[in-house]
Amino acid sequence: MDYKKSEAPRTTVTRDFKKLDNETGNIYKSVIVIAKRSNQINQDIKEELLAKLDEFATKNDSLEEVFENNEQIDVSRFYESLPKSTLIAMDEMEKGEIYFRDPNSEK
Repeated sequence: MDYKKSEAPRTTVTRDFKKLDNETGNIYKSVIVIAKRSNQINQDIKEELLAKLDEFATKNDSLEEVFENNEQIDVSRFYESLPKSTLIAMDEMEKGEIYFRDPNSEK
């Protein structure tokens, strides 16, 4: 998923938790699903950021030549401005875009 185009709010929004248990039937299960999805999103964003920052990595390890790379700073600022992974996960849960299953209830 392209998290850059996410419509999740950039700031914290007050939410009605009664709506969150519509999908799972239990608010605690919903929170667990959102937390696990948030970890997945965070890992994807982190891998993408590190891959882009590796393009700017220099092979010279001398401390004398420290310089600013404006492109690298812009990439870092862009990723900092993305919505938090928990907000993206909650937005996906509200829209019904998260697939989950409970192995205990399938028995």
